[in-house]
Amino acid sequence: MTSRFDKTGSALQATAAAGLLGLAMIVATHTLAAYDALRERAFDVLLSHVANPSLTAPVRVVDIDRQSLERFGPWPWSREQIARLLSDVLAAEPAAVGLDILIDGADERSPAALARRLSELTGSAAAKALTEGLQDGDEQLAAAITRKPVVLGLALDPDRPGDPLPAAPILARGNIDLSGIWQAAGAAGPPPVLAEAAGGLGVLALAGDADGHVRRVPLLTAAGSQLRPGLALETVRAANQASAYILASGNMIRAGSLAVPISADATLRLLPPSRIAMEQRTISAVDVTTAAVRANLAGKVVMIGSSAPELGGLRLVSGGALVPTVQSQASAAAQLLERVHPLRLIGGDLLETSAQVLGVLAGLIAALWLPPLRAAVVTIGLTLGWIGLSIMALGARQWLVDPIAIPLALVASYGLAALIVAIHARRTEAALRRRFEQHLAPELVTRIAQDPSLLKLAGETRVASILFTDVEGFTAMTERSDPTLLIRVLDRYLDEMSAIIVAHGGMVEKIVGDGFHGLFNAPLDLPRHADKAVACARAIREFSERFAAEPEPRALGFGRTRVGIETGPVIVGDVGGGTRLDYTAYGNAMNTAARLEAANKDLGSAICIGPGTAALLVDASMLRPLGKLEVRGRSEAMEVYDIWPDTMPPAHRATYLKAISTAATAPHAARTSLAGLVAEHPGDNALAGLADRIC
Repeated sequence: MTSRFDKTGSALQATAAAGLLGLAMIVATHTLAAYDALRERAFDVLLSHVANPSLTAPVRVVDIDRQSLERFGPWPWSREQIARLLSDVLAAEPAAVGLDILIDGADERSPAALARRLSELTGSAAAKALTEGLQDGDEQLAAAITRKPVVLGLALDPDRPGDPLPAAPILARGNIDLSGIWQAAGAAGPPPVLAEAAGGLGVLALAGDADGHVRRVPLLTAAGSQLRPGLALETVRAANQASAYILASGNMIRAGSLAVPISADATLRLLPPSRIAMEQRTISAVDVTTAAVRANLAGKVVMIGSSAPELGGLRLVSGGALVPTVQSQASAAAQLLERVHPLRLIGGDLLETSAQVLGVLAGLIAALWLPPLRAAVVTIGLTLGWIGLSIMALGARQWLVDPIAIPLALVASYGLAALIVAIHARRTEAALRRRFEQHLAPELVTRIAQDPSLLKLAGETRVASILFTDVEGFTAMTERSDPTLLIRVLDRYLDEMSAIIVAHGGMVEKIVGDGFHGLFNAPLDLPRHADKAVACARAIREFSERFAAEPEPRALGFGRTRVGIETGPVIVGDVGGGTRLDYTAYGNAMNTAARLEAANKDLGSAICIGPGTAALLVDASMLRPLGKLEVRGRSEAMEVYDIWPDTMPPAHRATYLKAISTAATAPHAARTSLAGLVAEHPGDNALAGLADRIC
């Protein structure tokens, strides 16, 4: 291993990736037309949940539909016919009328216009006299529109410089930002006779967004050097009988009682169209002459236009429906009257960019510092919280706050950081499994892999039970053995020994030749670790006796396995200078366990247990004292133990304990008692060795 499994690497990678992602998203949300279209569709969804004022607003649409074209003739209509329609509408006493039809230039189709043309071509006095008695379409239309405020339409014209039309009454006060306003070199509009008779002139332009959908109606435009109001705004001004517009600081436009906040592009964001509202406010031009219909127009703002495809007035709107431009103008008028004007805040981009940065940071922090489930819950909660904030801002203040940029930044940052952390965790888990699966029980490896922080690889002090083993006479055996047979037998022995230590909850800290160093209670807590170390020693003794009796080990002269156990504080951790790390333990308990393992040779025992382990055993009655032992590195002799043989009955155990307790004061009697026990248990080398040591 070349890593200590901390989170530093993954945290740095995740931070760098999230930072780059956040920067890319900020650039994308400010420059890509595709994102603008996505954001506008999100606004469409939010706006669709705002009450549509068109259902109750005093706005009506007189539609020159196909039925009207069949009744009054195909388009284009003469100005006399338009004048007749306007006369019928104005007879209903509406508050104002907006004409969503461009009347460009002087009339050329009325009898008077044709006679004037003939007079100009021929110079005939008779032709000139004829014009005086004929009806003029412009004059008829001018006479009709003087009865009530009628707003005629203008078209922005990039090829017509200058603007000979009457100037709009617009006064400006203070600093006003109109940097995004629609502009053209000039405007096309009605002849002077109509322009002077009209109650106002309004721009008809409806431009689509990047996806081709019309979502905005201009409130103000620039034609040459003149500011021009849009048709809907001008019609509402006329209905309010306001004489002029006032542009005030803070981007506010006022006209009488009307006060509308505007953005830099001076447009009004339309609500998604309501099919029900459009049907309820629409009247066919055929029906205008009826009394009931006229009553429905009284006191209302009336917009006149056409839904007939041949007039070319159909536009895609939000939702993908084709809607007549007159309906969009009517919706704009309704929103103005009901004071529904959703608006992007001035400085909103900076606010949303800051929120995007915070969203990236929040996603990163959640991925790095919270458990996966909690991180996901927090991320979802923050995402829904921002969407809820966008809805509240729209409902309470009519602010259009981007509902998706910040959640996208948050979710993307969290997802990317979580992916990097997960990849790092998988690598760490795999490395940990490779590192410890041969040394620890599977359930402990799983715990470590799931939570590497359980490991204190940098170093810690633990009270652990240490188990050392060695095969008696192994070096001499290797010198006389067939190498192939020796390796085969040793492989089996090492595998079996590792399995026994791991099965008892221990860790194989090291294998040195034929010897094992086992740790109990490291690297993780192991309840009753002293008992489990002793149980492991008994299992090793039983295994080694069986193993040595098998044909191949017996042919090699495979010796018995000696075990030393001691419990005490040790320092454990990864050591290796960062290039070849090794989880190792250091301390007196390690040295003592090694000495006890070696002492078995002199004691005649197979298992030698130190006092530290004996003191922690739940059932110390299993231990047989072997007397005191001088251990190098210890200032005083220590009591050592092995495990009572199963073949020694209680009476013999009592005799043994009495003999060892009187050995110092009555050595002869003790030796005599032990000699009797040796005769009863001729294979007990530890018993024979104790008898020999008593002087």
